[in-house]
Amino acid sequence: MKKPDKRLYFRLGALALTAVLLGTGAALAAGDQSDPLVTLSYLNQTAIPQIVKQVEEKTAARQKELEKALADQISQYLQQGGQVTGPVSGGSASYTLVSMSNGQTMSLGVGCEILPRIGTVTVKANTAPALIDLSTGGTINSGTALTKNHLYMATIADRTLTASGDVKLLVRGSYSIT
Repeated sequence: MKKPDKRLYFRLGALALTAVLLGTGAALAAGDQSDPLVTLSYLNQTAIPQIVKQVEEKTAARQKELEKALADQISQYLQQGGQVTGPVSGGSASYTLVSMSNGQTMSLGVGCEILPRIGTVTVKANTAPALIDLSTGGTINSGTALTKNHLYMATIADRTLTASGDVKLLVRGSYSIT
């Protein structure tokens, strides 16, 4: 009788070990209640809408808190004799359409950007340059009328624009109109 080859036992053992490992891997990949397998449809239909809802609820609650705090501060300011009258002022991270009428003056904060759209405005400043013309890379001196559709920036404080007639400007940054 012939003895079985050792290589055959080795191959059968390796095959059995591979089958056990593959079976264990498949069982673990399916997940269980404590560690379920997450699918894209679960994320899109269940998880993400729940997260969005929670964020919206928390944002709305925070907005109400901030509105109440602002109202309390305004009320306290008014009770202490403060007034909410005076020149219009603004500042924005995006461009705001600003209308001015004949003779009105706009004081520009440092970094304020202006894009004249309609009408004529003249810049006034005590030092040169009055404004930087970002469209051409040049400078504008005091007493000069701004060119329509050119972007200007105030890089020094105490720069003012005076409107001649009805004027519309796009403005980004801090300014006040008197």
